[in-house]
Amino acid sequence: MRVLLLMALIVLSACQEDDAEIPGPAALTEETLSHFCRMQVIDHGGPKAQIHLEGYSYPIFFAQVRDGLAFLKGPEKFAPVVAIYVSDMGTAPSWENPGADNWIDARDAFFVVGARVTGGMGAPEVTPFLTRDAASAFAATKGGTIMTLEQIPDEAVLSPVEISLPGKDAS
Repeated sequence: MRVLLLMALIVLSACQEDDAEIPGPAALTEETLSHFCRMQVIDHGGPKAQIHLEGYSYPIFFAQVRDGLAFLKGPEKFAPVVAIYVSDMGTAPSWENPGADNWIDARDAFFVVGARVTGGMGAPEVTPFLTRDAASAFAATKGGTIMTLEQIPDEAVLSPVEISLPGKDAS
Protein backbone atom coordinates (compact mmCIF):
# COMPACT_ATOMS: atom_id res chain seq x y z
CA MET A 1 0.00 0.00 0.00
CA ARG A 2 2.86 2.39 0.87
CA VAL A 3 4.48 1.71 -2.50
CA LEU A 4 1.26 2.64 -4.30
CA LEU A 5 0.93 5.80 -2.22
CA LEU A 6 4.55 6.76 -2.92
CA MET A 7 4.09 6.17 -6.66
CA ALA A 8 0.92 8.28 -6.66
CA LEU A 9 2.77 11.12 -4.94
CA ILE A 10 5.60 10.94 -7.47
CA VAL A 11 3.16 11.08 -10.38
CA LEU A 12 1.26 13.96 -8.77
CA SER A 13 4.45 15.95 -8.13
CA ALA A 14 5.58 15.40 -11.74
CA CYS A 15 2.26 16.80 -12.97
CA GLN A 16 2.61 19.83 -10.71
CA GLU A 17 6.15 20.45 -12.00
CA ASP A 18 4.85 20.40 -15.60
CA ASP A 19 2.18 22.97 -14.73
CA ALA A 20 4.78 25.19 -13.07
CA GLU A 21 6.85 25.27 -16.28
CA ILE A 22 4.08 26.79 -18.38
CA PRO A 23 4.65 30.56 -18.51
CA GLY A 24 1.83 33.03 -18.25
CA PRO A 25 1.10 35.53 -21.03
CA ALA A 26 3.36 38.53 -21.50
CA ALA A 27 1.80 41.99 -21.72
CA LEU A 28 1.72 43.67 -25.10
CA THR A 29 3.89 46.82 -25.13
CA GLU A 30 4.71 49.52 -27.65
CA GLU A 31 8.05 47.80 -28.29
CA THR A 32 6.55 44.37 -29.09
CA LEU A 33 7.39 43.30 -32.64
CA SER A 34 5.53 40.79 -34.78
CA HIS A 35 7.53 37.65 -35.57
CA PHE A 36 6.88 37.53 -39.33
CA CYS A 37 6.90 41.19 -40.34
CA ARG A 38 9.00 42.75 -37.55
CA MET A 39 6.47 45.59 -37.26
CA GLN A 40 5.11 46.92 -33.97
CA VAL A 41 2.18 44.70 -33.02
CA ILE A 42 0.32 47.48 -31.20
CA ASP A 43 0.07 49.54 -34.42
CA HIS A 44 -2.29 47.00 -36.01
CA GLY A 45 -5.92 46.35 -35.12
CA GLY A 46 -7.54 43.00 -34.53
CA PRO A 47 -6.69 40.12 -32.20
CA LYS A 48 -3.10 39.10 -31.48
CA ALA A 49 -1.28 35.88 -30.60
CA GLN A 50 1.82 35.04 -28.59
CA ILE A 51 3.60 31.71 -28.55
CA HIS A 52 6.02 30.60 -25.85
CA LEU A 53 8.74 28.21 -26.99
CA GLU A 54 10.80 25.83 -24.90
CA GLY A 55 14.16 27.35 -23.98
CA TYR A 56 13.15 30.95 -24.69
CA SER A 57 12.42 33.42 -21.92
CA TYR A 58 10.18 35.70 -23.98
CA PRO A 59 7.33 34.73 -26.35
CA ILE A 60 7.14 35.48 -30.04
CA PHE A 61 4.22 37.73 -30.96
CA PHE A 62 1.99 37.89 -34.01
CA ALA A 63 0.03 40.88 -35.34
CA GLN A 64 -2.78 38.48 -36.32
CA VAL A 65 -4.05 35.32 -34.69
CA ARG A 66 -4.07 33.77 -38.17
CA ASP A 67 -0.29 34.32 -38.37
CA GLY A 68 0.26 32.72 -34.97
CA LEU A 69 -1.78 29.69 -35.98
CA ALA A 70 0.11 29.49 -39.29
CA PHE A 71 3.36 29.39 -37.29
CA LEU A 72 1.90 26.70 -35.04
CA LYS A 73 0.66 24.53 -37.92
CA GLY A 74 3.53 25.23 -40.32
CA PRO A 75 7.09 23.93 -40.55
CA GLU A 76 8.81 27.09 -39.19
CA LYS A 77 8.82 26.11 -35.50
CA PHE A 78 12.38 26.14 -34.20
CA ALA A 79 11.57 24.85 -30.70
CA PRO A 80 8.73 22.95 -29.01
CA VAL A 81 5.66 25.06 -28.19
CA VAL A 82 5.05 25.49 -24.44
CA ALA A 83 2.03 27.85 -24.43
CA ILE A 84 -0.16 29.79 -26.84
CA TYR A 85 -2.17 32.85 -25.85
CA VAL A 86 -4.60 34.89 -27.95
CA SER A 87 -6.56 38.10 -27.41
CA ASP A 88 -10.03 37.60 -25.95
CA MET A 89 -12.07 39.73 -28.33
CA GLY A 90 -15.08 39.35 -26.03
CA THR A 91 -13.36 41.69 -23.56
CA ALA A 92 -11.41 43.80 -26.06
CA PRO A 93 -12.11 47.54 -25.92
CA SER A 94 -12.58 47.49 -29.72
CA TRP A 95 -11.37 45.78 -32.89
CA GLU A 96 -8.73 48.49 -33.34
CA ASN A 97 -7.66 48.15 -29.68
CA PRO A 98 -7.75 44.44 -28.83
CA GLY A 99 -6.21 45.04 -25.38
CA ALA A 100 -2.73 44.62 -23.95
CA ASP A 101 -3.43 42.09 -21.23
CA ASN A 102 -6.69 40.26 -21.98
CA TRP A 103 -4.88 37.10 -23.06
CA ILE A 104 -6.53 33.68 -22.92
CA ASP A 105 -5.08 30.22 -23.40
CA ALA A 106 -5.71 29.29 -27.04
CA ARG A 107 -6.52 25.71 -25.97
CA ASP A 108 -9.54 27.08 -24.06
CA ALA A 109 -10.68 29.59 -26.69
CA PHE A 110 -13.57 29.49 -29.15
CA PHE A 111 -12.47 30.75 -32.57
CA VAL A 112 -14.70 32.19 -35.28
CA VAL A 113 -13.26 31.01 -38.59
CA GLY A 114 -14.42 32.43 -41.92
CA ALA A 115 -15.98 35.64 -40.57
CA ARG A 116 -16.10 38.78 -42.70
CA VAL A 117 -13.21 40.46 -40.85
CA THR A 118 -9.56 41.10 -41.55
CA GLY A 119 -6.77 41.19 -39.01
CA GLY A 120 -4.00 43.69 -38.44
CA MET A 121 -2.03 42.63 -41.51
CA GLY A 122 -5.02 42.64 -43.87
CA ALA A 123 -5.63 38.89 -44.14
CA PRO A 124 -8.86 37.14 -43.12
CA GLU A 125 -8.77 36.74 -39.35
CA VAL A 126 -9.47 33.82 -37.03
CA THR A 127 -11.15 35.57 -34.10
CA PRO A 128 -10.79 34.19 -30.54
CA PHE A 129 -13.19 34.44 -27.60
CA LEU A 130 -13.13 33.05 -24.08
CA THR A 131 -16.80 32.04 -24.19
CA ARG A 132 -18.90 30.27 -26.77
CA ASP A 133 -21.66 32.87 -26.20
CA ALA A 134 -19.34 35.74 -27.19
CA ALA A 135 -18.16 33.77 -30.25
CA SER A 136 -21.80 33.05 -31.21
CA ALA A 137 -22.77 36.72 -30.95
CA PHE A 138 -19.80 37.69 -33.15
CA ALA A 139 -20.58 34.98 -35.72
CA ALA A 140 -24.23 36.09 -35.83
CA THR A 141 -23.15 39.53 -37.10
CA LYS A 142 -19.91 38.73 -38.99
CA GLY A 143 -20.52 35.17 -40.19
CA GLY A 144 -18.14 32.28 -39.75
CA THR A 145 -18.04 29.00 -37.90
CA ILE A 146 -17.14 28.46 -34.25
CA MET A 147 -14.26 26.04 -33.71
CA THR A 148 -11.80 25.01 -31.04
CA LEU A 149 -8.06 25.25 -31.69
CA GLU A 150 -7.86 21.57 -32.63
CA GLN A 151 -10.78 21.88 -35.08
CA ILE A 152 -9.26 24.70 -37.16
CA PRO A 153 -8.19 23.16 -40.47
CA ASP A 154 -4.68 23.86 -41.72
CA GLU A 155 -5.99 25.47 -44.90
CA ALA A 156 -7.83 28.12 -42.84
CA VAL A 157 -4.48 29.63 -41.82
CA LEU A 158 -1.92 28.25 -44.30
CA SER A 159 -3.69 28.90 -47.61
CA PRO A 160 -2.60 31.98 -49.56
CA VAL A 161 -4.99 34.94 -49.51
CA GLU A 162 -5.30 38.15 -51.49
CA ILE A 163 -4.69 41.26 -49.48
CA SER A 164 -5.77 44.70 -50.66
CA LEU A 165 -3.57 47.47 -49.36
CA PRO A 166 -5.16 50.86 -48.67
CA GLY A 167 -4.87 53.14 -51.70
CA LYS A 168 -3.99 50.28 -54.07
CA ASP A 169 -6.14 48.86 -56.86
CA ALA A 170 -7.21 45.35 -55.86
CA SER A 171 -7.14 44.10 -59.48
